[in-house]
Amino acid sequence: MLLYTLAFMGGVFLAVQAGFNTQLSTFLKQPVLAVISTSVASAFFGSILIIFIGKSSLPLSALREIPIHLWFIGGLFSMAGISLYFYTIPQLGIARMITLGLFGQIIFSLIAGKFGWLNLPVEPITFRRIAGVAAMLLGILLINTK
Repeated sequence: MLLYTLAFMGGVFLAVQAGFNTQLSTFLKQPVLAVISTSVASAFFGSILIIFIGKSSLPLSALREIPIHLWFIGGLFSMAGISLYFYTIPQLGIARMITLGLFGQIIFSLIAGKFGWLNLPVEPITFRRIAGVAAMLLGILLINTK
């Protein structure tokens, strides 16, 4: 139950940050500058967290084993995804953007899980999961229609 609660709160926090950072993006008139600000602030707060609760050391040999692209590719997708959020929220509204964004995440996660993309565990697409996607799609339509 704790993991479900933490996952739920992660979603809430992402929606809250999207709202605040959309405001910043609107003031700056540039979504990418808001993403840079978000990334710098994330690095700052993450560093503080590491100092207080992080592991004491990371072996240098472990750092050498990490493929170079893994240090950057996540940041590329994060910048693109967050910029799209900050750009579309003022036009669509936060509820519509978050529901559509979440739907994109669900569809991608089902496909990525089925094929084990990104070196993730393989998870079959079942009737129950398809029914969940259909229910979510219905929910998105209900949320987004007037």
